[in-house]
Amino acid sequence: MGHIHIMDEFLSNKIAAGEVVERPSSVVKELVENAIDAGSTSIEVILEEAGLTSIQVIDNGSGMDEADALKSFQRHATSKIENEHDLFRIRTLGFRGEALASIASVSKITLVTSNGQVGIEVQLEGGHVIDKKPAPLRKGTDMKVSQLFYNTPARLKYMKTIQTELGHTIDLMNRLALCYPDIAFKLRHHDHILLQTNGRGDLRQVLAAIYGIANAKKMVQFEGESLDYKISGFATIPEITRASKNYMSIFVNGRWVRHFTVQKAMIDAYHTFLPIGRFPISVINIEGDPFLTDVNVHPSKQQIRLSKEAELMDLIEKTLHKVIRQSMQAPEIAEKKKKVPQTGEQINFWKSMNYNNTSMPQFNEKTKQEEGSTLYSEPFPQDDLNSSPNSGFVKEATWEQVNSTHDLSESELSAEQAKNDEDYKMPLEEVDEQETKEPFPELEVVGQIHGTYIVAQSEDGFYLIDQHAAQERIKYEFFKEKVGEVDPNERQTLLFPLTFHYSADEALVLRENMAYLIDVGVILEEFGTNSFVVREHPAWFPKDFEEEIIEELIEQVLRERKTDIRKLREDAAIMMSCKRSIKANHYLNTQQMEVLIQDLKKMVNPFTCPHGRPVIVHFKTYEIEKMFKRVM
Repeated sequence: MGHIHIMDEFLSNKIAAGEVVERPSSVVKELVENAIDAGSTSIEVILEEAGLTSIQVIDNGSGMDEADALKSFQRHATSKIENEHDLFRIRTLGFRGEALASIASVSKITLVTSNGQVGIEVQLEGGHVIDKKPAPLRKGTDMKVSQLFYNTPARLKYMKTIQTELGHTIDLMNRLALCYPDIAFKLRHHDHILLQTNGRGDLRQVLAAIYGIANAKKMVQFEGESLDYKISGFATIPEITRASKNYMSIFVNGRWVRHFTVQKAMIDAYHTFLPIGRFPISVINIEGDPFLTDVNVHPSKQQIRLSKEAELMDLIEKTLHKVIRQSMQAPEIAEKKKKVPQTGEQINFWKSMNYNNTSMPQFNEKTKQEEGSTLYSEPFPQDDLNSSPNSGFVKEATWEQVNSTHDLSESELSAEQAKNDEDYKMPLEEVDEQETKEPFPELEVVGQIHGTYIVAQSEDGFYLIDQHAAQERIKYEFFKEKVGEVDPNERQTLLFPLTFHYSADEALVLRENMAYLIDVGVILEEFGTNSFVVREHPAWFPKDFEEEIIEELIEQVLRERKTDIRKLREDAAIMMSCKRSIKANHYLNTQQMEVLIQDLKKMVNPFTCPHGRPVIVHFKTYEIEKMFKRVM
């Protein structure tokens, strides 16, 4: 007798649940995406014990009749696709037909649904239908998932703390709210509202609800279009940064995805505008023919493959870079404001979550490393935007309270958006970059602090200028222009050849990709076992930096199997500008300081150094007078 047999359907569903249902947030994701596909305009999610006890999703979508309600829990049951050709034109969030069967196999479910003509209530336990009966005719679906993983104790054992699991769900709901501003989302946990949007289609209002109004006001809008793709979204000006890339949300045809290359293109758009290790808050929506997108990569559907990726990355980088550059200005130092006191309901909420400090949740570094930073992973909103993120873990007030108490109502927000659009969002094809950059202030030199910072004044306050960063920017733009003018075919012969040694596997990669180095003018010759020698290099290589640049070129080949001459010249310009600029504790006379400021004024971007650090900081007269209590 043979040893191979066909698994029981319920057993195979449990196995599938291991990929589809990883944690409570996975259940919320699948149910909310089904509600979106059903055409809902209002979706409410109610959690108990972060979803481990129960998850309830209520929507006003199309609903189902009795036959569809029962069939929906069978494996591979879906209304999204009918044949293999539909796989190449997927326009819905769900399509695999695995989610409901997998969820039902590891939980107890009560489904109440109606298409407006007939209502049905179905109860399931472990994937088995145990009861069904008529239900009210309220159009839409109400699905409650209880006792998640009750029959898979091994999975339940490895669930994280309630705070961690709740955080993952909040992160997910924030992303969905950003992707669908025309849907009213509400997230409750033990009767406490953690997220609420109005569904009026204004993405800036959703950004304000999640990241705080102050941050929403400092986000610029961008949009661009190519033959195959259309992009749009919002991104913070370089003044507002975060320590994690997870504040960057990417949506492709209405689907939240994780895509390293898109993320890299957005970061590259901020080149020399952001400090090392800092990232913007951003939301980008990418629209294109579904034929160009493969979403059938992983059951979670968060990994996708894009056709014509290089063209899309170029569109993203150029569009966002132009808008960000137009928004550049000197950061303003403002007096810190007092935090808005929390309501008694919010304090009780944090007490119920066993937090010692009721003013904000605490996440230690170990938790961040284990779980991965998400939108909620830093302390929640404060008004000091340079030191604390507006994460949206919980709001200091509901959206209605914000509109009624803050100085930015819905109408004012629209006016503010129009003002921001006027200030920052210039027509990309009609306006020249040189004409639209933020004007550099007229400054009068006052003196110098610690041989490092130049003090200058204007009519509206005074400025501190980092002399090293200022000269870095000046020299960077000079060297960038010069190295770009040199003919790459002009070579310099070395009196003493440079020798490089690599491991066996690295040497193999170099031999296979040596043509890339030849293309940029570096002739690499084998010199013994796993060693290479360079006898000449392009003439534009700066003196005393030849070996360092060649090593960087070789590292590019080893890392990416290609070389980017544009990036290499950029890195060389940054390197030379940093090493040849005046350092701290170097005292300048008044004339030298004036010359430095005048040279800085001529730069394309005088506000940040090539590493993204600020060059100049503005102290407003009004804020200074407030600090000295001269005005109220």
